[in-house]
Amino acid sequence: MIIIYHCFGGSHSSVTAAALHLGLVEKHRIPTIKEMMALPYFDKTTNSDFGSIRFMGVDEYGNEVYVLGKKSLGDRFSNILTGVAELLEVGDKVMPVNCMSRVNWGMKVGGFASRRLGLVSLGRPVLGRGTRKAFLNLVNLVEITRLKAMYKVRV
Repeated sequence: MIIIYHCFGGSHSSVTAAALHLGLVEKHRIPTIKEMMALPYFDKTTNSDFGSIRFMGVDEYGNEVYVLGKKSLGDRFSNILTGVAELLEVGDKVMPVNCMSRVNWGMKVGGFASRRLGLVSLGRPVLGRGTRKAFLNLVNLVEITRLKAMYKVRV
């Protein structure tokens, strides 16, 4: 199965979710900002990365995990990915996961300041606090995704 976590910029919530999915961060302990910064792609996305599906790793069940920044496409993007997968007759092998429902204002404001405005020293601390605050919600999303992936593999 191919699991694609996506969010607005593909740099924060989707990367954190993918890292949780792959065990790069522990789900039982909120990571420090320094630990988050060590994750691949975390707060490192550029404009040229939007729309690019970036590989994060393979989980213990052989599922490939990716991240993607989709700007303001919302759930429409999940529909696009699912539609393309169905056209290619691999619809049952692709699972898009929209992380935006787990994003809070700290992540939005901090991410905007850091990535969009280039004010990293101002945005990153706000973003880090926001991500830490949203962490357990992201854990929940990942656990739901992992269960859905296990169900799809068994069917």
